[in-house]
Amino acid sequence: MMLEQRLSRRSLGRLVGKLAASSLLVTAGAAQATAPRGALPQLKAALFPFASAPFPYHGSQPDDGSEFMDVDTGDRRGHTSQRGGIYYEDQTYYDNRVLAALPAGFDLRKRAAIIVFFHGNNATLQRDVVDRQRVLDQVQNSGFNAALIAPQFAVNALDSSAGRFWQPGAFAQFMSEASIALSNLWGSRNARAAFQGLPIILVAYSGGYDPAAYVLSVGGENKRIRGVILLDALVGEGDKFANWIARNRRAAFFFSAFSEAAAGGNAEVERRLAANGIGYSTGLPSSLGAGDVTFLPSADSDHDGFMTEAWVSEPLQWLLSRIPGYPR
Repeated sequence: MMLEQRLSRRSLGRLVGKLAASSLLVTAGAAQATAPRGALPQLKAALFPFASAPFPYHGSQPDDGSEFMDVDTGDRRGHTSQRGGIYYEDQTYYDNRVLAALPAGFDLRKRAAIIVFFHGNNATLQRDVVDRQRVLDQVQNSGFNAALIAPQFAVNALDSSAGRFWQPGAFAQFMSEASIALSNLWGSRNARAAFQGLPIILVAYSGGYDPAAYVLSVGGENKRIRGVILLDALVGEGDKFANWIARNRRAAFFFSAFSEAAAGGNAEVERRLAANGIGYSTGLPSSLGAGDVTFLPSADSDHDGFMTEAWVSEPLQWLLSRIPGYPR
């Protein structure tokens, strides 16, 4: 079943809620509308089921090669999470939907990018990414000419697992499918190639660190990634982030802001960079461009509210507005 939605920011949360409750999922099939002749007149967003989504996942875990689904009751399969205990697939690892959005004013004829957002633990796309963390509002209000892609990971769980994104090349497959979803929203099948060629800004919050780390190390899209933004997210896999910075700092930027919750992980990456003679800044950047590496402490910030109140209100909006070259 295909469902077309054209949204204002005010109606976005209600729409995503209806989609989540009714299972009326937008399919990535035929183009859904006529492509605009210029800038998009209003925000468009929808949930798409992806074959290449992080979950469901029936492969192995990268640390020890054990099966991710390590619990089988005969009727149900589940995964033993280090912090949350046993989570079952039919409640936690079933959701293959991805939020795709084009902000009002987006213009595919101009220089554009794709923001890929990885949420943290205990999250859903509607309640947290859209409503509580205001990710779509922040992208819209930044003036940054970019589409948004946000996959659902473990549903409302204390689990940072990357699922399919642990596998080499899986993120590249995911982004190929994202180009189909975005071309549907734009209204032209012919736009798929254009979306497939856009650079990527990877943004992760909190538990989104694990999929982000594996996307950067084995995802297969490093030539497209022009920036990494971690928002209280650098809590593990420090070697992967440090290695990515060392390999890609001339072509991309890296920015990590953190409260006390992620101070240790950021310090580890800073030490790794210093040991290899790679410089970095710890102050507020006036802009974010290739070669910029920034670690910004925000000790007084609350981890749970970091996406909307950190060193500034609406920190993602603040950061996107400082990436030069992509005005709407």
